[in-house]
Amino acid sequence: MTISIRSERPSDLPAIEALIAAAFRDAPHSSHTEQFIVNALRRAGQLSISLVAAEAEDIVGHVAISPVSVSDGSKGWYGLGPVAVAPACQGRKTGTRLVEQALLKLRGLRACGCVVLGEPQYYGRFGFKAFPGLAFPGVAPMYFQAIVFEGDMPSGVVSYHEAFDARQ
Repeated sequence: MTISIRSERPSDLPAIEALIAAAFRDAPHSSHTEQFIVNALRRAGQLSISLVAAEAEDIVGHVAISPVSVSDGSKGWYGLGPVAVAPACQGRKTGTRLVEQALLKLRGLRACGCVVLGEPQYYGRFGFKAFPGLAFPGVAPMYFQAIVFEGDMPSGVVSYHEAFDARQ
């Protein structure tokens, strides 16, 4: 079947929540609250980009992008994640397509750049890399990566929206 990438629709929300929960259920480095984070970002009006991967009528993937703050005052920066793919569809490049489309849309918004917390080997293929002057507390520097679209790389501590503390 063909997978299409599109913006989320209101009718997709229950399927998105279930998909995210299923995708992270067995993930060892997960808080298992990713679905709550996406819902909280949406409620707060902070879900800047929300794309789904659809196979026929089934939602098989989702990616979220939300604004972040940098302690040096840099504007126009966003965070990628969570990225979720249905367990049965993993390994079929669905996540890759979601990330590529999300970054393309983010560039269209004239964003300055994007950060991600994740595996360097996976996110490096999109141009993300660790930068010594950009940090996220409590995380090994190699796992906190950024990509610059416009301007200079900021220097400071990155903070995500309080929705990332959602637990239900």
